[in-house]
Amino acid sequence: MFIYKNLRLRGLIRFTGHHIVWITAWMTFVACLHEYFHSKWLSIPWLPLSIIGTAVAFYVGFKNNQAYDRLWEARKIWGAIVNSSRAWGSAVKGFTGNLFANKNYSETELHKVRKTLIYRHIAWLYTLRSQLLLPTPWEHVSQGRFMERFIKERMKTFGVGLLDDDVTMSELNRFLPQEEYERLIAYKNTATQIIDQQASDLQELRKEGIIDDFRHMELQKILYDFYVHQGKCERIKKFPLPRQYGGMSVIFTGIFIFLLPFGMVTEFHKLGEFGAWLSIPFSVLVAWIYLCMELVGDYSENPFEGLGNDIPMLSLCRVIEIDLREMLGETELPPPIEAVNGVLM
Repeated sequence: MFIYKNLRLRGLIRFTGHHIVWITAWMTFVACLHEYFHSKWLSIPWLPLSIIGTAVAFYVGFKNNQAYDRLWEARKIWGAIVNSSRAWGSAVKGFTGNLFANKNYSETELHKVRKTLIYRHIAWLYTLRSQLLLPTPWEHVSQGRFMERFIKERMKTFGVGLLDDDVTMSELNRFLPQEEYERLIAYKNTATQIIDQQASDLQELRKEGIIDDFRHMELQKILYDFYVHQGKCERIKKFPLPRQYGGMSVIFTGIFIFLLPFGMVTEFHKLGEFGAWLSIPFSVLVAWIYLCMELVGDYSENPFEGLGNDIPMLSLCRVIEIDLREMLGETELPPPIEAVNGVLM
């Protein structure tokens, strides 16, 4: 998540600078052809070009709306995870006790029970984040060659633990017992199995009378909410913006940028001797705007990709961790996650 109100010039150049190079080269090449060869086929009437530009703008606008919907839905899901996590901590703390217990447990024993349930939930948070960062075939880092190197470099520049995900591994070792960690990490969907382990512990607590039937049901409902939140995240992660929209948008934008200088140089040539050369900066500007519209949607449609447009999952995990550990009365807490190079992850 970008934290500045407006994108800085340096960041904008880093985001689109390499595209400006080839756009400028293409616009200059067409202008030179027009001026030095005077071929009639180089001239395209502006009317059909403007129709194409309008159609592309509508199509890219539709794609960007859908990409924003995916991004905003992901943020709402993680907002719900924050709320449900606080409810879990409060319920665990308030529902466990000796009121219905088969024997009188000491406060130390009850605190250990609460700590186990809350710490395991914190482990679930970091595990879910880790699983959502696994690349899918349609994400940028999976495209190979130059794109893969470029994206990995951006991950190193902007994020904390994004490329190698060392953060998640260190956090899991702190919040899960070693035996439980080794057992749960072997599953294909560790996050799901962590919640299942929580349910098994609740069943044991019910047998021991530390919680009664009603409180058991209430805690189980919160676990169900976690399954719902996880499922919604996995739906966004594992089902892309339909490629017939995402892929065709790139093609249409490319066609428009390819044809743009032929129409612009024709119009600017009417202005006089140097009109054709004047078309170059204006053609570059128009092409850059269309390309930026395409890139904004392209980099926003996958909100769990590990890039600057992502939902700040690591920051939210740390916020929840601090809240829950404070509920346990702990005072030695980790600091909130800080933004790196203007991006909060």
